[in-house]
Amino acid sequence: MKKKIGYTDEPMGDLRVIKDFLPPPDQLVLREDRVKVTISLSKGSVEFFKKEAKKQRISYQKMIRRVIDVYTSQYQKSA
Repeated sequence: MKKKIGYTDEPMGDLRVIKDFLPPPDQLVLREDRVKVTISLSKGSVEFFKKEAKKQRISYQKMIRRVIDVYTSQYQKSA
């Protein structure tokens, strides 16, 4: 059984209100322009991404897109 927390009515010291600093929900995820492409991948690669995406509860296409984005940004830095 968890130990019960006892609260007291003691002064908490100097407090200040902090203005809401979080952006609104529509600004949390920035959408990038996308281009639709058709690509043939090996069956094993697609099965791998589907399996891993299921564990993370995300779309396997999103996972593949992220891999390509990370690869691209890594090589753009070194160029």
